[in-house]
Amino acid sequence: MSRKLTETGRRDWLRLARTEAVGPVAFAVLIAQFGDPTVALAALPELARRGGRAGALSIPSEADVERELAAGKALGARLICSCDPHFPQALAALDPPPPILWMRGRADLLLASCVAIVGARVASAGGQRFARTLASELGAAGQVIVSGLARGIDAAAHQGALPTGTIAVLGGGVDDVYPAEHRPLYQAIIETGCIVSESEPGRTAVARDFPRRNRIISGLSRAVVVVEAEMRSGSLITARLAAEQGREVLAVPGSPLDPRAKGTNDLLRQGAALCEGAEDVLRVLEGPRTLREPTAEPFRHAAPTTDQALRNRVAGLLSPTPVSRDELVRATGAPAPAVSAALVELALAGRAELLPGGMAAQV
Repeated sequence: MSRKLTETGRRDWLRLARTEAVGPVAFAVLIAQFGDPTVALAALPELARRGGRAGALSIPSEADVERELAAGKALGARLICSCDPHFPQALAALDPPPPILWMRGRADLLLASCVAIVGARVASAGGQRFARTLASELGAAGQVIVSGLARGIDAAAHQGALPTGTIAVLGGGVDDVYPAEHRPLYQAIIETGCIVSESEPGRTAVARDFPRRNRIISGLSRAVVVVEAEMRSGSLITARLAAEQGREVLAVPGSPLDPRAKGTNDLLRQGAALCEGAEDVLRVLEGPRTLREPTAEPFRHAAPTTDQALRNRVAGLLSPTPVSRDELVRATGAPAPAVSAALVELALAGRAELLPGGMAAQV
């Protein structure tokens, strides 16, 4: 979906991405429907009304977008839209890609071959040493290391890759340094690496931002290595997302007596590749793929209009448990584009959530 946006189109692309109830899936549908962010913005109130929304949809004003752009410019940050020719190809292949990215530092690293290294925040000294060494050796072999700037394994991975290039993906804005003691590391990454975020500059991350961040960490990477992780660790979410995205997943084995090894050992039981050093990662990258790339285009080419009876039928079929669009098409007997359009309208009304992989759920 590469295209050259006008200045107005670029601002409207950002306005659409920041609109209430417009996540990456709905964004992709709206662009596919209307072909232009300005036209899609004009259609939003009517789409939300048809979906059953009682109040007004919160759409950022032109002044709101100007403030975000000015905040990014003040930081020396760069806005990259998913239709830009230089948008990272690895992210562009996601289903769907993030509509926009803010970045600081070396944009060229986003186009390189990347490996993510993630793990426990409360990491052992041995785990941190392993992550630092692994990052250094993979960097020397030409890989760019991606992680989340968190305490423990993330920080160690960034430190090991500073000389060769590392990407830190943040949950908040590109200026949201968390934890605060990582400010020197953050500054070092800006000088030799790259900081990336979906969020607007100035935003402080909250809990719901981290799964989105993890999706970008895995999406940028050809492989994800989990060094240490307890069973309820966010690193396991990154590993799951990586598998869904068709990336390679590797895990470092650990002692069964260490809770931080339970998550990685469980990944190995589930079929993740063993990682005992850089050679294992490079071997996996060179070998045949064991995980397939997602090929579904679940909510593309949706018709721009639908009828109330179909919207009601689709809404009645939704539940908190995600269901695929194909199941909804079979249950309603309606054409797939019409079902997709109904789902977008319900999502704008706050009655449905559109999920990656062609899934939808009741809100």
